[in-house]
Amino acid sequence: MQKVISKSLSDILSPTVLIFVLKVGLGSIVLWSIILWFLWDTYATFIALYIQKIPLVGGWEWVQSGGSFFISLLIGYMLIIITISAFTSLFSEPLLKKLAKKHYPTIPAVGTPNMTTSLFLTLKSSFIFFAMFLISFPLLFIPVLGQIWMLWLWSILIKAPTAYDVGSLFITDKDILNNKSKSLSVTAMLASLFNYIPLLNIFAPVFAQILFLHQILGKKSSIQ
Repeated sequence: MQKVISKSLSDILSPTVLIFVLKVGLGSIVLWSIILWFLWDTYATFIALYIQKIPLVGGWEWVQSGGSFFISLLIGYMLIIITISAFTSLFSEPLLKKLAKKHYPTIPAVGTPNMTTSLFLTLKSSFIFFAMFLISFPLLFIPVLGQIWMLWLWSILIKAPTAYDVGSLFITDKDILNNKSKSLSVTAMLASLFNYIPLLNIFAPVFAQILFLHQILGKKSSIQ
């Protein structure tokens, strides 16, 4: 795993990956900045009503007096993360093939992700993530436990799309692909650590894909 992480960190600092990440990340940030700028009053009102319904948290004085603005920004931040994950899933295939050819030239791509399946998995994971985030919001205020819980939620967001998008490029057997995806939880959580750092969160989805790429192809190359 140490070799996988080392290679992935090296890749993510390469000009090709940096350009891709900046396009996807900045595009998502600009998109939501524009949307929330024009719809902020409606959005803030919705968040305020939502906060009042949250058990325990809704009754806290600091939340009622000014915390709703902070929570509105936090949920906006989550929407940006979801969008970055979706764009990465949809547009990363050329990047992954280029990295695979660079590190593992003897291992050819044998397939391609189906756009419909990739979009479905991305939307499904995004819905599960956001629904669980909203429902379990009070847990975020518990030290340590809240941070671990959030890390696990972020891993849900990128796990299934990453497993499919990367795996389907090099694995044709669906059973093997499904088994690989089940073992991706730790990898997804590791990549999700980027989400704790504003701006660096734009690296999380593509870092997960690169990690999984090296996990798959590193094992294949050692067998050959």
